[in-house]
Amino acid sequence: MLSRLVSLPETVPVVEQERRSKISELHPRRFFLETWRRVDEEAAAERAERAAAGLGYDWRPLVVLSTGAVFLILMEYLGMPPAFVRLSEMLEDRNILWLADLRFSTYGELLQHAWWALWRVLGFFLLPVAVVKLSGQRIRDQGLSLSGFTQHFWICGICFGIVLVCVVVVSYTEDFATYYPFYARSSRSWVDFAAWELLYAAQFFSLEFFFRGWWLKGMKAVMGSHAIYAMVVPYVMIHFGKPWAETFAAIIAGVVLGTLAMKTRSIWSGFLIHVSVAVSMDVAALLQTTGLPERLLPPG
Repeated sequence: MLSRLVSLPETVPVVEQERRSKISELHPRRFFLETWRRVDEEAAAERAERAAAGLGYDWRPLVVLSTGAVFLILMEYLGMPPAFVRLSEMLEDRNILWLADLRFSTYGELLQHAWWALWRVLGFFLLPVAVVKLSGQRIRDQGLSLSGFTQHFWICGICFGIVLVCVVVVSYTEDFATYYPFYARSSRSWVDFAAWELLYAAQFFSLEFFFRGWWLKGMKAVMGSHAIYAMVVPYVMIHFGKPWAETFAAIIAGVVLGTLAMKTRSIWSGFLIHVSVAVSMDVAALLQTTGLPERLLPPG
């Protein structure tokens, strides 16, 4: 017992040193510059290995960017609620009424949002996974590893705390309160709210896989850390139509989340941050307008 009491003060500096070491990881020089330099070094080494192996031209950036552009087009033109309405009307003209019946049912509006979310899962995740498999790569290598995520989970918590403060501040603006949640009937019942948030989370996972996993992995060897900045441009563009402050913030978010994905070799931190912030935004918007649901099921 005496030896334990004597050794206890010696452990305090060690704990303090570990805490300071973690905090120092958030310094811009370490978080950004050191991560970017490591990525550039790894990219240079991979290019040298390809050259030594005689593998020739690296087609991966062309494949991921070209097919990714096609998937973005499909989601924009086929995966939006108006496309769902057009499909329903086309089937009605052919006397196929089941989709119209669903569209005008209690959950008709939710079904249109489900159409949007499922198209995002298809375009951001399922189709890229098919490309990965056809190219002979491993899906796990596209940012789905948990090892780096668990090691840096504390960064995820700090990032969420910072963004949460911003969410609370902007929740008092008119644009924010009238724009969120996307599903206007989220406050109708807890079933509506939960169903929407699950759909929302599924598309956020798919989005992170697309931008911070598949695209960064495919461009890394050729572009190094510059793959992050290239990814940010289309990532910002998918925010067009949202409040302007959020669209500008997507520039910062894209660089931070892209760097975090490169640092941890994982998309999971970005996914958790994205989902936590999105749910917080919906809750904040509801509290500023209609309030949270008061019943389990919708009326009728």
